Amino acid sequence: MKNTAKQTTTKTLADLYRALDHANAVTITYLAPGDTEPTVRTIEIHEIRTTKAGSIVIVAMCRLRGDERQFAVSGIRAYTVHRMAYVLDRPAPTKYDRPAPAPATDAQALFFYELARDQDDADYTPRTLIQSDAALVA
Repeated sequence: MKNTAKQTTTKTLADLYRALDHANAVTITYLAPGDTEPTVRTIEIHEIRTTKAGSIVIVAMCRLRGDERQFAVSGIRAYTVHRMAYVLDRPAPTKYDRPAPAPATDAQALFFYELARDQDDADYTPRTLIQSDAALVA
C-alpha cells in the first residue's frame, strides 16, 4: 500500500495511469469531502480528467456499488495497484445528444447555428460597425 502523503501527486498519478493502461484494479482508501472516516474501495479506472476548477478526478467503476463513480485525487489517502483484471462492464454513455447538422449553404444561418451552440452568446445579434460610432471607442 502506498501512502499518498509520502509521495508527490505526480507519482500517484503515474501509478494510477499505469493501472489504467494495464487495466489493473486499484484499492483506494478515500476520504470524501465532508466525511470524517475514510472508506476503502476497489475500483476499475476508466478515465482521469481535470475539472474546470483545476482538480483531478478519477472516473472508475466501483466494485462495492457496482456503478460508475468519481473520486478526487486529493481525497485518496492510500492506494494499492493489484494485478487482477477488470470484471465490471462500464455502462455506455447516455448524455450525448447529437446536434443538428450545420447548414452549409447560407452564411447567416451558419452564424446563428454557431451562436445557438454557445449558450452564453445566444442573445447576441450582429450589427454593422460604423467608424464614427463613439460607443466602440476603447
